[in-house]
Amino acid sequence: MSEKLKYNSIQELKGVSLPVIIVAAVGESEAVLNACKNNQIDVTAFCDSIKGKSENLFCGIPVIHTPSLPESFPKAKFIIASQHIQDCIEQLTALGYDDFYSPLELLESYEVKKNQHLISESYMEARLSVCKNSHKMYLAGKEKTYMRSLDVMITTRCGMKCESCSNLMQYYKQHKNFDHEKILDSIDIIRKNVDFISEFRLIGGEPLMNKEWAKIANGVSERNPECEIFIYSNGTIAPKDEQLESFYGKKINFIITDYGKLSRNLTKLHDQLNKHNINYVSTPATYWVDCSSIKHHKRSPSALKEVFKQCCVKYLYTLLHGKLYRCPFIANAANLNAIPDNPANYVDLFSKTKDTNQEIQRLIKVAKFFPGCDFCVGRPYDATSKVGYDGKGTIEAGIQAPAILPYKEYTLSLHYNLKKIISHYRIK
Repeated sequence: MSEKLKYNSIQELKGVSLPVIIVAAVGESEAVLNACKNNQIDVTAFCDSIKGKSENLFCGIPVIHTPSLPESFPKAKFIIASQHIQDCIEQLTALGYDDFYSPLELLESYEVKKNQHLISESYMEARLSVCKNSHKMYLAGKEKTYMRSLDVMITTRCGMKCESCSNLMQYYKQHKNFDHEKILDSIDIIRKNVDFISEFRLIGGEPLMNKEWAKIANGVSERNPECEIFIYSNGTIAPKDEQLESFYGKKINFIITDYGKLSRNLTKLHDQLNKHNINYVSTPATYWVDCSSIKHHKRSPSALKEVFKQCCVKYLYTLLHGKLYRCPFIANAANLNAIPDNPANYVDLFSKTKDTNQEIQRLIKVAKFFPGCDFCVGRPYDATSKVGYDGKGTIEAGIQAPAILPYKEYTLSLHYNLKKIISHYRIK
């Protein structure tokens, strides 16, 4: 896994004649840029697979859309600031590049307090922790089993009714909160079978609509004190003082999406987080990628591999109701019975008939696609691409649906009828 990624970046990148490009224009990339400057490494540009970012400068430096890199830079050296390490390497390798560096050596001596950043000092510390842990585990190679992110679904309830929600909340007729004890027990099982999880993400719906959300966040933190926890909110709810007070000394952060008037308690949420010195970042919802429709495409195995290869969320492992999935789409589609039930799509963490460790290894290291991928339009990094993608591209974020959206539900009897048909999709 790590053979293409180099650790010794400082001496090898000083004074090189080739352009040095930082991969991904994200928050932690600013720290990587600063670390390069501190070590007399000249950075030519950032690159990012999201085309919209190339229309602007990041930290005063041009951002190049990744697919167009060869037009300006036939040869270059790349520092991968992103957590999406394997995806970045695959994308750049396909363009003919082969010189990749981890920022880990640069960041090991980096002092956040002595540098200026666009995001808060404490939030930069949190993001760098995730980045460094991801690179450490990646460099450790195939003998280690790790998850870059684990999405923990704690509720399907939401204060908004977005018709294009990528987590498929618009299809739920009945919403529920998931039990905090089962969630924590599930996480314990996962941790016994993986070496490390870089970050936990509490999601929904709107996670704050589960009355036990703070208890869940504290439970995850207490069991995993070395890990960063991020709570994703849409700004519709402001937490109570006693909930936030319980987070003191813990690595619990908020990621807030601002939907304008729909985020009706955004100011109150900001005020509460500031009052209790809780790390957060709040960004406007500019656009979404169309990826929420559920349709049986009847793709060939090779086409399914391409959909999976291009997917930007294939490393967003998702925990939902005692089952571990590779992505939030399959997790919620399965929970809705919107796709046929197939054990190849998930790991039942409480199964008494299967080897949990073996199943988790299959999910993380073996799978090249999943049966559920055939019901997804795809979710590529670059929404302008049609490779492995059957959606409409970028769409307006947060459009509200007038009613619950209909979908085809697979019944139990149909599941049994389909067993033989879908068996060739099984991941062995």
